[in-house]
Amino acid sequence: MLNIGMLVQTFEMSIRNIKANRMRSFLTMLGIIIGVGSVISLITIVGFATDTLLGELSSVGAGSLQVNIFGTPTKKGLTDAELEDISKIDNVLSVSPMVTVRTSVVKDRTIYKKIVVAGRNEQFFHRTDDILAGRPLTIKDMGGAIHVCVIDEDAANTMFQNADPLNSFVRIGGFQYRVVGVMKKASSIADDYAFEQNANRQGQIFIPYKNGLLMNGVNSIVSAEVYVKDSAKINDTLADVEKYVSNAFNNAENAFYIFNFSSVVSVMDTATTMMSGLLGGIASIALLVGGIGIMNMMLVSVTERTREIGLRKALGAEPGVIQMQFLLESMILSLLGGTIGIIFGELISFVAALIMNASFKINIGAVMLGFFFSLTVGAVFGWAPARRASRLNPIDALRAE
Repeated sequence: MLNIGMLVQTFEMSIRNIKANRMRSFLTMLGIIIGVGSVISLITIVGFATDTLLGELSSVGAGSLQVNIFGTPTKKGLTDAELEDISKIDNVLSVSPMVTVRTSVVKDRTIYKKIVVAGRNEQFFHRTDDILAGRPLTIKDMGGAIHVCVIDEDAANTMFQNADPLNSFVRIGGFQYRVVGVMKKASSIADDYAFEQNANRQGQIFIPYKNGLLMNGVNSIVSAEVYVKDSAKINDTLADVEKYVSNAFNNAENAFYIFNFSSVVSVMDTATTMMSGLLGGIASIALLVGGIGIMNMMLVSVTERTREIGLRKALGAEPGVIQMQFLLESMILSLLGGTIGIIFGELISFVAALIMNASFKINIGAVMLGFFFSLTVGAVFGWAPARRASRLNPIDALRAE
């Protein structure tokens, strides 16, 4: 039976034996270092990339539905009254029309064809932290006769460079619009689906949706975002909205389509979780190789120290003590390699975060997984050599040369 003093002495002997063969010990740990480093870096990189992507999707789309109207020969879109009815459906927070305005923007005689113009109502600006300067569009701006706009930061940088855009004027569709606010870019993922030129766009300008309808020469709405109060009930809300819109079009087939952004977030979350597991499994192969290296080194160590083992047994050392010593050596080697691998993996993750311009944070779960893998590999692959050492016959061991 091992006591504390004997355990400490066994630990010290294991450390001395590792130090006595520094190069061999390092080469043995190299497989663990590479394996753990790969697991840590892959899981961490995938993790913060996923968090960034899902965070953007959640902030601009989750908790909302996009209603796209294809219409029928007798009804082209939804009216303001019908949107008001949708806003009264249970769990609906508000509704924001989406009007695509095909026009150019002019500032100081310069034409900006790649700045996207969108018509929106006041409900689109319900996220007040999106406004960087000035104010959002309000319900008072929605009559169709007031020419004010909110631009995003990309449009501000494109047209105004370092100048303050507030209360400046830009010409949209032949009308002078006063800039009353500046907001963050990509405020709604729905707008990314609405414009073909988004890949090369230079920014967005939001005008009152009634102004957009007048520019397009239409009086009905063919696209709108529906914001919900409780995202957990979004599927029920989707069914209610579908029922209402279907009735509005006399249950005509293919008259509309409603897109649920939360389903995209859910699918992305599932896919990235599977990818993390797959990459972690592939990287774990290196850990298996490292474990085989540890077992090989420990078997060589048992062979080299056969006389030492025989002498210790002859002096009364119990098989359990011998087994514990070699098992400790294996676990210490594996844990040292795992620790270096964790540091190595986090450094790779940090550099990757800088390159990807992503937010870096240490993945505690991945670190704990790295320690667990290291300890497990050391124990599993060190057990057979330790068992072999403990079962050596002392007389045969002393005779060994």
